[in-house]
Amino acid sequence: MAVPKRKTSKQRKHTRAANWKISAPNLIECPQCHKKIRSHTVCRYCGYYDGKEVVAQKEEKK
Repeated sequence: MAVPKRKTSKQRKHTRAANWKISAPNLIECPQCHKKIRSHTVCRYCGYYDGKEVVAQKEEKK
């Protein structure tokens, strides 16, 4: 089993941990409804992808 030869300093440990950050998703505008969506996914508002309707949307009841 591998055992470290020396203690890892706080600075080295915290510097390594500082690079784990979340990034914002790339958003594009849907060509059908013009809302912001993630790229390469079906629009959850209108159900279109690549100019074709993929998911039929249910009508809202009032």
